[in-house]
Amino acid sequence: MTTALSGIKPTGTLHLGNYLGMIRPALELAGRCDRSFYFIADYHALNTVRDPDALRSQTLDIAASLLVLGLDPERTLLYRQSDVPETFELATVLAAITPKGAMNRAHAYKAAVAENQRAGRQADEGVNMGLYTYPILMAADILLMQADLVPVGKDQGQHVEIARDLAEAFNGHFGQVLRPPAAAIDETVETIPGLDGRKMSKSYGNVIPLFDSQGEVRRLVARIKTDSRRPEEQKDPATCLLFGLYRQFATPRRSRASAVATSKAAWAMPRPRVSWRT
Repeated sequence: MTTALSGIKPTGTLHLGNYLGMIRPALELAGRCDRSFYFIADYHALNTVRDPDALRSQTLDIAASLLVLGLDPERTLLYRQSDVPETFELATVLAAITPKGAMNRAHAYKAAVAENQRAGRQADEGVNMGLYTYPILMAADILLMQADLVPVGKDQGQHVEIARDLAEAFNGHFGQVLRPPAAAIDETVETIPGLDGRKMSKSYGNVIPLFDSQGEVRRLVARIKTDSRRPEEQKDPATCLLFGLYRQFATPRRSRASAVATSKAAWAMPRPRVSWRT
């Protein structure tokens, strides 16, 4: 029996990058596995969300959004992280066998340190222990449900590797109890570009919300960074931000036709994943 697990933090409005990079692949994987779990990581969200009312509201919004986007409660168990106290018990146990060096190398912590150093601040300024031990709690989320596959983006693969390492270390001490997971990284899913060309992220303020009005979406799309060439001039599909978003939803035929139309030479496009769940 194959088990898939995925989670999402209730830290704000869902955007196109969330859907394409994580939600859609996770829901498609859930449909192919024998068992699947999807949780709302409200304790992970405490690292940045301190308003209880906002956290409750955003948690409900995420739950409703997942159902709208295609989560089938008959096939996938949807739950709130904080409703499973065993998760935090396991996190405490795992912390006792986790080398500090592994946390020093975790990419979220390293990124925070690097940002502080670029800004001329102390390396650990603004870094709380929730951020520092984030991979341990994520490992507990994964290992508690005996997940085989965890759909993640390329930037989250390290966290699944840490969970695997901790499972093997635990089993080495206490016997074969925890199931080492594997990251399910879809190589066809690219980093979704935001309005300014950087990775689409709320922290960059460059997102396209999933559930905004048509007028607001049009306004944001009009802000997508382009080069100085006129719209009718030929462009390179590999670097055109508009085309990069378009091909995530277009049929293979339309995607290829659009690539040819924007380039002087026919462009060999990978077959995109096109389902939009409603």
